[in-house]
Amino acid sequence: MPGDLSELPYGKRLLSTAYGDLRLVTRADPESWQGCVRLLRLGALQVAAEECDAVDVVRTTRDTADGRAHLFARLQLEGSAHLVQDGRRTHLHPGVLAFYDASRSFRLTLPERQRARVLMVPRPILRLAEPEIRRVTAKVVGATPGGPAALLLPLLSGLVQEILATPPAAGEELAGAVADVLATLAADQLDATEPADAGPSTMIDRVKATIETRLAEPELTPRALADEHGISLRYLHKLFQEQGATVGGWIRRRRLEVCRAELGRPTAAGLTIAAVAGRWGFISPAHFSHAFRKEYGMSPAQYRGQRQGLPSALPDQHRCTGAQSPPLSPF
Repeated sequence: MPGDLSELPYGKRLLSTAYGDLRLVTRADPESWQGCVRLLRLGALQVAAEECDAVDVVRTTRDTADGRAHLFARLQLEGSAHLVQDGRRTHLHPGVLAFYDASRSFRLTLPERQRARVLMVPRPILRLAEPEIRRVTAKVVGATPGGPAALLLPLLSGLVQEILATPPAAGEELAGAVADVLATLAADQLDATEPADAGPSTMIDRVKATIETRLAEPELTPRALADEHGISLRYLHKLFQEQGATVGGWIRRRRLEVCRAELGRPTAAGLTIAAVAGRWGFISPAHFSHAFRKEYGMSPAQYRGQRQGLPSALPDQHRCTGAQSPPLSPF
């Protein structure tokens, strides 16, 4: 059955040690999930060699309280990844790179077993101002032929591989070259971005993507969204009103939709309805049940019973349990 790897010590320790506090959710049985991260610290630069099964990696505003403020550059080697941050969604395939910011919330979906190299650098290394950092996150670097990225990404990949294969003392000498390549790639990506004053259609798309990233956060509010995107609360409400919706209504509907999808999966039969609701931002199970019935004309228990052939309710004490973790797969 699916589960939250963050509740299992090995899952939490595996990725959070490298990347900061995270929520790790797998649609497979958490006990069979495998992964490995090798972390090297080379002065200011940190390099993570990552290999793992499919998993959703979520960093929320609550998680960012751990003080991690590095910028990540993810170089995908095998498999795919979907990254959401700053209102943008991007798809990574082998051979491309994307930047994302550990000081703000993001969602990274790894739909299959994959390998990647994640470079973690202090913000000053990229020599970008804060508004410029927001313009380069969650965008694919190297997706089109030509340009600096076509030349620099193979160089970067080779440097990282050499760092991982050499003693730490020698690796530190290469870390400076890696940092220079990343700064050049970030500057080139900044030149290729759209102006900061993008139009309303782009803005509402970004807001909706941010909602998807932060859907599990109970504290997600219109004010928080307006502040994150640098717009007034009044303008935010206007954007949704033009589409015949409200901000709060959109958030609630999306939460209900993802809860309904999860309740309909046979592999989620071991989760209580309250656990599913809490996972997606509903503080009160009673409020969730009321909203679900109003939206879909039946209770969550009735819906799950219809989809899965289960009893109409599950006792609250019936929860997922986890055994000891399996050995992590080596590189």
